[in-house]
Amino acid sequence: MKRSKLSVFLSDYLDRQPLFKDKLSLQSNYTPENIPHREEQIEELARILAPSLRMHKPSNVFIYGKSGTGKTCVSQYVVKEIFEACKKNKVSVNYYYLNCKLKKVADTEYRLIAQLARGFGQTVPATGLPTDEIYKLFIESVDNKKQLLILILDEIDQLVNKVGDGILYNLTRLNSELKNSQISIIGISNDLMFTDNLDPRVKSSLSEEELVFPPYNALQLQDILRERSRIAFAEGVIKEGVIEKCAAYAAREHGDARRALELLRVAGELTERSNVSEISIEYIDSAENKIEKDRVLDIIRTQPKQFQITLYSILKYNGNGKSIFTGDIYEDYLKMCGDVGLKPLTQRRVSDIVAELDMLGLINAKVISKGRYGRTRQISLAVPSMTLPKIKDILKEGLGL
Repeated sequence: MKRSKLSVFLSDYLDRQPLFKDKLSLQSNYTPENIPHREEQIEELARILAPSLRMHKPSNVFIYGKSGTGKTCVSQYVVKEIFEACKKNKVSVNYYYLNCKLKKVADTEYRLIAQLARGFGQTVPATGLPTDEIYKLFIESVDNKKQLLILILDEIDQLVNKVGDGILYNLTRLNSELKNSQISIIGISNDLMFTDNLDPRVKSSLSEEELVFPPYNALQLQDILRERSRIAFAEGVIKEGVIEKCAAYAAREHGDARRALELLRVAGELTERSNVSEISIEYIDSAENKIEKDRVLDIIRTQPKQFQITLYSILKYNGNGKSIFTGDIYEDYLKMCGDVGLKPLTQRRVSDIVAELDMLGLINAKVISKGRYGRTRQISLAVPSMTLPKIKDILKEGLGL
């Protein structure tokens, strides 16, 4: 019986020596046993949290630094070590990690507290209860026994951007309502200026201790990549220069170890798909292009409809070879709002959206003066031309065109 091309491919794939030994070790949610170049931060955080070993509430900690500098990794590593030590000594300490960037989990005060309550065994409806009732359920879920709870709120700035800093004040005040248990908060943010804009009461209660994580340099990133690649790949599959190039790319992106690991993982996947037994430098370039393309498409897919309509109006104008200004796209924008049944925004608000699309890196919007006619933005696309058909498809689907 003649075998199909697919069955031959699958059989050949299984017969090949695998490149990956443990792909999970290259993913962002992996916590390694050894974290290079973060010994100082590990020690400092451990000192702050050490009172929990004696069932004394440690200070709240605020950790900030750019993306991929090891904040989450170090926090989870230290807290897990504290938890294991407490378990061994029969001290009732618990912890809970929550990424505040997650949609439908931490995008409203209700959802965040409901998620925390569920994390400790409460059954909570998705909607319908007053917020005070949700807090009450959460308090009941943690206060049913004597314990110390360490709450890790990752990307806490995203939470405040969505619901305001009142929620942080409410969380830091919970201890006054607890009889048996106590809560310590570890807040993690990529925004170095985040605490400057907080209400002074929130800042003083949340930021009792602060830790800053500096970016990694290229040599430190190489050490991290070598350490992880030993776990992730079979021996001898990474060719000379690959680790160095990965590190150089990521060092250019503010020393982002997460990006360096993602580059190495995607390069490995592309190598495997090409039926090649070694990862070479060329696959790092391909991985960089793929990651950038996927990032752009993900950003566009998750934008509100008003952003999508504005971007689609820019795309329609982009093909005529002339300079595009905010006023030019507004007429198209108004027509499209009518087509999709959305209430149009003012031209000033559309100009604000253009500025936000510029900040996201999807367009370049240069402010130019028109003398006594005021100022306008000259717009050009900042996305790779090869992604334009896919972007148009995503926008059409999102807007129902």
